[in-house]
Amino acid sequence: MLKNKIPPVIVVLFFAVLMAIIAHYSVIDFTTFIVYLAVVLVVIGSIFCIAGVVSFRLAKTTVNPSKPEQATRLVSKGIYKYTRNPMYVGFAFILAGWGVWLGSLWAILCVFGFVFYLTVFQIIPEEHALQRLFGQDYSDYKARVRRWL
Repeated sequence: MLKNKIPPVIVVLFFAVLMAIIAHYSVIDFTTFIVYLAVVLVVIGSIFCIAGVVSFRLAKTTVNPSKPEQATRLVSKGIYKYTRNPMYVGFAFILAGWGVWLGSLWAILCVFGFVFYLTVFQIIPEEHALQRLFGQDYSDYKARVRRWL
C-alpha cells in the first residue's frame, strides 16, 4: 500500500507537474491581479511550511513525515494551534498559487486531488501513529484543532 511510502515533497512535485500539463491546454490571460494572487498564495504557503518546521525544531522532534512513530513530542503550540498539518496546508497554498500562476482553473482544481491524496495516504497514517504514541493527549488535540484549516 502507499501509506507513508511517498514523501509529501514528491507528491507536491507530482501535482505541480500535473498542473503544468493541464495548464498547457487550458491557459487564460494573465493580469496583474493574477500574478499578485499567485505570489500571495505562495508566500502564505511558505509561511505555513516554515512555521511548521520551526515549531517541530523548537520542540526537538522529528520533521520526517515518513516516520511519524519517531515523534518525541506532541506539538500543539504556535501554528499547530490552528492546524494539525501546517506544512501540508502550506504545500496546498503553494500549489494553489502555482495553479493561479499557470492561469488554469483545471490546474487549480488539482489542489483538491493533492489534499485528498495527502489526507488518505499520509495524514491518516500519521494520525494513527500519533494516537498510539500520545493517546488521550492526541485525542484532545484532535478535538481542538482541525486537520487542515
